Order: sequence, then structure tokens, then C-alpha cells
Amino acid sequence: MSAVPGASREDIDARIGGHELRIALWRHPARRRSSPGAPAPAALLVHGFRGDHHGMDAIARATYRTELIVPDLPGFGATPALPVPHTLDSYVDAIRAVLAVLPASRPILLVGHSFGSIVAAHLAAADLASPAGRGGPALGSLLLINPISTPALAGPNRLMTGLTRLYYRAGSTLPEAAATRLLTHPAIVRAMSIVMATTKDRGLRRYIHDQHARHFSSFTGRQALQQAFEVSTRHTVSEVAAALRLPTTVLAGDRDAIAPLESQRALCQLLPAGALRIAPGVGHLIHYEAPALTGRVIDELAAALPEDVSP
Repeated sequence: MSAVPGASREDIDARIGGHELRIALWRHPARRRSSPGAPAPAALLVHGFRGDHHGMDAIARATYRTELIVPDLPGFGATPALPVPHTLDSYVDAIRAVLAVLPASRPILLVGHSFGSIVAAHLAAADLASPAGRGGPALGSLLLINPISTPALAGPNRLMTGLTRLYYRAGSTLPEAAATRLLTHPAIVRAMSIVMATTKDRGLRRYIHDQHARHFSSFTGRQALQQAFEVSTRHTVSEVAAALRLPTTVLAGDRDAIAPLESQRALCQLLPAGALRIAPGVGHLIHYEAPALTGRVIDELAAALPEDVSP
């Protein structure tokens, strides 16, 4: 259960790739209302690679006027892995299933961080192309946090990405016990955390390292982890940027080495209705290093959604 006060867990049944899957999600109710008795706007948050709903906790604490719905993607956290290979379509279908059970009375803000930005963008593009048949709320706007905008093997970090690919491939081919030790080794997890954290605040760095130590190995199968990594390196938001006709905000860290600011500016040029917000002095971990800014952006975008879509 999430440590955020007021949060509650809910499990929903979905059918993905011909298989039943129970998806775990967490609801964070709005703590303030724009007017008494008025329903709060809602946002659906999609977490990043090797994360789960816990990664959105700091954002939930900093968001006041918006209800947040945070599912665990298949193979991560409390959502089991699928018995078939995990693909981009699998993750899109999982989020589509979550949307389908939400009230349809008001459009929703869809939010994706890092790997989650790929899932959110491809879902939005697909639903805009074929809006009928999903159920649940319409997508009102899109917020992409540290979005993956360029292919991992084509950017300045392609050497590191290649080494990382070898690491996950080893994790999927070694004997089970050895693979588990490799993929969850505390020293390797800490090294990843050190590379991604940019803050100089010692307390915040300790918090980030603790969160990664607790939740970075919450995947539910090494093959599922390998498949998610492959999706993260083979797909980008830019693939579908031109199809994202709904208002889309990119929230980028100006010190992000994984998704550099120049690539985020280029992404915004591809978006028909794009806007760029910059988190100064922040890298790829905006959800940990700038949750207050992220919460304000979510509240602003959600407040701008239409209040009623009934005919």
C-alpha cells in the first residue's frame, strides 16, 4: 500500500493479448476543490521503466486539486507479468483498460514519465485515430515528463545504452538464481541511482537512493523486465508526435542526460499543439527532484480540462 495519506488500492480485471490480467492501481483523492461539491478533475499517471506506483508518491503529495490514478504496469509492482511477451501494445492496452473503468463525465489528463511517456503518447495517438469503443473518459490533454524523444542507440549515450542492453540480456539468459542476483544487486541499483540523480541536496539524494533500493527491483519476472527494456529502446514519443493533436505539455529537466533538453525542444516542434516547460537544475528524475513543480503543472492542466462533455 502506498505511504501517501488518503491513497487507496483498487484492482481491475482486464483482458490483454487474449489473457486475463488483474491490474493494481492507486487512487489519490484531491485534497482541495475549486468549489464545494464540485467533482475534482482527474489525471492518470504512467510510471517509468523499473518503477511502479511508488515513484509517483512525491508528485501525489504535491498535487492538491486533482484526483490521481496510478496503476502498476504489467510485470511491475503489484501487477503480474503477462504469460505472453510484453510489447508496447501490451502496455497501451493495460492503460486503456484502466481508462475504461473511470467515469466518462469529464475528460482526463494523461501523464507519462520516461518509459511511461512512450506508453501514454502511443495510447493517445491510437485513441485519437480511432476514438470509438474504449469507454471511460476522453483524453483532454497530455503531459509528458522527461519523455523519451530519440532512439536510445542513436543519441549521445548509445555506448551506455549498449552496455545496459548487454546487462539486461544477461539477466534474461543466465540461470534464474544468477540472473536475479545480477538484476537486483544492490551495488548495481545504487550505481544506476547515482548516475540518474542530479540534485546536490544530500537528504534528497538519500531519499532517491532509498526509493530505488526499495522499488527498483519490484519487477515480477526477468523476461518481462527484458521485454520492457526492449520496448524502451525501440520506441519513442517522436514516432507518434505528429498525430498528437490534443494539447501536449512536455516537462523537461535541463540537466537530463537520458532525454537531453535539445531533443525535447525538437520533439515540441513535431507536436501540433505542444508546449515546453523546463525544470531548471533537474535531470531525469523530475518526479523525485521537482515534485512540487510537477504537482503545480498537473493541477494547472487538469483545471483547464472541460468540466462536462455530456451532449
